[in-house]
Amino acid sequence: MKTIRHKFVEFIPEQLEEGILYITVEYRTAVHRCVCGCGNKVVTPLSPTDWKMIFDGKTVSLYPSIGNWSFDCKSHYFITRNEIRHCAPWTKEAAERGRKKSNKLKKKPFAKLVGNFSKKKDRK
Repeated sequence: MKTIRHKFVEFIPEQLEEGILYITVEYRTAVHRCVCGCGNKVVTPLSPTDWKMIFDGKTVSLYPSIGNWSFDCKSHYFITRNEIRHCAPWTKEAAERGRKKSNKLKKKPFAKLVGNFSKKKDRK
């Protein structure tokens, strides 16, 4: 199975090495070159509504999967304990459904916060 090394950095370097997942905790971002070999830069923001990273002291995992739908390669894979697990590519329709679901989930926590704020405001 193909693997990727991880490297914790303060800033993401301008020139990315193939096969390295650069992680900046301070800026909550992980960046790497697409694992298919196309050379595209893949940026995965780390947040409750984007990707989650697990560092077990030795390896790194990202969740959910990485789907490069906007790249020509359309690669789709998981990074689990520094191992690359390729997945079947999605159709355009499946990718669009995934984007819509992701956008809906991203709005949900904020809508809840705004709703809670409004309720507190109404009580005054």
